[in-house]
Amino acid sequence: MNIPAAAHALAHDLLAFIDASPSPWHAVRTCEERLQAAGFSPLLETERWVLQPGGRHYVVRGGSSIIAFVVGTQSPAEAGLRLIGAHTDSPGLRIKPKPAEQVAGMVRLGVEVYGGPILATFADRDLSLAGRVNVKTAEGYESRLVRFNDTLLRLPNLAIHMNREVNESGLKFNKQTELPLLLGVADDSASESRFRQPIASALDVAPDDLLTWELNAYDTQKGTLWGVDREFIADSQLDNLASCHAALNALLAISNPAATALCAFFDHEEVGSESAAGAAGSFLHDVVARLAAGAGLDSEDQRRMLARSFFISADMAHAWHPNFPAAYEPCHHALVNAGPVIKSNANQRYSTTADTAARFMAICAKAGVPCQQYAHRTDLGCGSTIGPIVAARLGIASVDVGSPMWAMHSIRESAGVLDHSYMTAALTAALAE
Repeated sequence: MNIPAAAHALAHDLLAFIDASPSPWHAVRTCEERLQAAGFSPLLETERWVLQPGGRHYVVRGGSSIIAFVVGTQSPAEAGLRLIGAHTDSPGLRIKPKPAEQVAGMVRLGVEVYGGPILATFADRDLSLAGRVNVKTAEGYESRLVRFNDTLLRLPNLAIHMNREVNESGLKFNKQTELPLLLGVADDSASESRFRQPIASALDVAPDDLLTWELNAYDTQKGTLWGVDREFIADSQLDNLASCHAALNALLAISNPAATALCAFFDHEEVGSESAAGAAGSFLHDVVARLAAGAGLDSEDQRRMLARSFFISADMAHAWHPNFPAAYEPCHHALVNAGPVIKSNANQRYSTTADTAARFMAICAKAGVPCQQYAHRTDLGCGSTIGPIVAARLGIASVDVGSPMWAMHSIRESAGVLDHSYMTAALTAALAE
């Protein structure tokens, strides 16, 4: 397969983006760094906004959700908005508030299952901790990011000699008793100290200054390209940091658009989006309202703006797996490296309609990239996205799309190099529409 050098370069940049973003809070920090380098200025929700045509800004909520936009040169009442949404979180294991426990000479950390990960893929991996920690200060507290690059944790498998049916029945873990992660050998210090001390040392504070934390276990193995022609991508969190990366690159490529171009990357999609920082919260609605106010729109023109707007929910799609053909709907095989996938569901698990699908097809044609269509097997439960949530909250036309991938919700997912390039081109065309 002929993979253009530019596609390989973009895929390597995606790997760097993901490897710098082992938690939703790190993902937002990575986006901030790239936005600032491109001339975007931060806005605070607590301050008044002054917006001018051509202005490039971003705003963060909760540390794990971010919205960035370029103000259009035309009134949004006439041009509408061009919006892309994705999410910063991925399924996995989150550390509990008081996690450390000593069992038979070992210290292990209690975890909660976040979202719907393939738990078996976390076994025998080189795991570490990343996230944010609130530390005590003279003024009260402040939030700091923390990440351990070296392997800190492990979930060792039970030997096959004690689990003879594992290859026939599958690898299963009891979420309460068998998922705690091994941290180290117990010593004379308290188990809690064994957990706190490395974090405190990394942040240069006393262990007792650690107040609260939101930490997840992540795989320290870096992403890579694979295949005979290096046509595939392997990494954690492709769902959905690959969509964030494609959308962010599309926004950075836009200059002086007629319609305001906006990207919204939300936390908590994997657990239903019902939070202040999630897509079901007010974050996007609040930003859109402030964009309308900044343009001097009255209530009538605000509704005209929304009627002229278009939202693309970008979330990864299920690629056809040649080893499991029975898992797929006939005539809806989304192939890796064959283009962005338009996702449809009659029960509105996806926001796509016939009209919005046709509109995205036209966008892909304009960008010169292929596209595909996907529907889930009728007798299997279909996942959902932020698409229906945003479409319902704002009342705007919406389509659900994604790059095809294998092993969704595994700790090590795979996708196509060409598809990431195709998706980036399509989203760039959509924001310039």
